[in-house]
Amino acid sequence: MSDRLNTIFGWLLFAGVVALLLRFFTGLVMPDAERPEQLGYVIEGVELAGGEDTGPSLAELLATGSAAAGEGVFAKCSACHTIEQGGEAGIGPNLYGVIGTAIASHDPSFAYSSALADHGGEWTYENLDAWLDSPRAFANGTKMSFAGLGNEEERANLILYLREFGGGPELPEVPIVEEVVAEEGAAEEGIEAEAEAEQNAAAEVEEATEEV
Repeated sequence: MSDRLNTIFGWLLFAGVVALLLRFFTGLVMPDAERPEQLGYVIEGVELAGGEDTGPSLAELLATGSAAAGEGVFAKCSACHTIEQGGEAGIGPNLYGVIGTAIASHDPSFAYSSALADHGGEWTYENLDAWLDSPRAFANGTKMSFAGLGNEEERANLILYLREFGGGPELPEVPIVEEVVAEEGAAEEGIEAEAEAEQNAAAEVEEATEEV
């Protein structure tokens, strides 16, 4: 029995030595690869997760938005705000004609928070969009308890609806993409070239007819 145990232990020891030797020689032939500083491949033109938003601009959303759709969005605000001209302030100020006015000064009957009053500036379309997105981020300490509208299309539609009551500055112009302008220019040149070719062909036919 003792001889058998010795034999088993001997084989186990031998197997362990062989394993260590194999691991040693494998490390020599195939050393551990170093971790690259940048993993994967970078594809130009593709935004990484958490990068800047590549959606439509505020100008584009306002140009394609709907004041009628904004009326439904305003239902979320009507518990605190009135929007008709001469409307009384409630939990929040009356919002008639608010676009383009100085921040925290539009409704003199309402006591604005110091956080909003100290912000400064005017209710531009950009400021309104930022305020509606997150009032607390726009003016930390504001009395407005509404968390904000995370949907950018809803914000644009609501702004257009507010603009229906008291007007506001001209809507921001949608930036023209240079590639689109180039394509339009090329298309116009192609049309002009085709028209010129047709005119030349007609002139040649007329000259040939006169010669006959």
